[in-house]
Amino acid sequence: MIKYQLICNNCNLVFDSWFASSKEFEKLKKKRLLNCHKCNSLRIEKSLMKPNVLHRVKVQKELNLKEDDSSIKKTIKKYKDFIKKNFDYVGSNFAYEARSIHYDKRKRNKGIFGKASEKDIIELKEEGIETQSIPWFDDKNN
Repeated sequence: MIKYQLICNNCNLVFDSWFASSKEFEKLKKKRLLNCHKCNSLRIEKSLMKPNVLHRVKVQKELNLKEDDSSIKKTIKKYKDFIKKNFDYVGSNFAYEARSIHYDKRKRNKGIFGKASEKDIIELKEEGIETQSIPWFDDKNN
């Protein structure tokens, strides 16, 4: 996906729009499918845009938790405690167990949780098996 800042050459309105690619923008323009939402003009052009670049240091600062801000960790711990209390742990057999439940319609009194690789999660999703990933950390880190 690419975001362009567009300008209407009729009323000078500047607005943003998303496109699948730069070729997609050109294709839509050629077919006269781009128009101004203010004056309905077809005289739309790409405007110059500054790149949206994040500095590595800024990104690292935003991603690291502050030591005095433990509210996120507390929330994750609440979820973790809820899951441990209400779901069965299946360890690294998660993908196998999820498929067993989905395809065999094997009844369980509780949902399951466990470990799965990113590849397993993608394959489960492709098979129509809904999963969720949550951050997980050791209790000793709390």
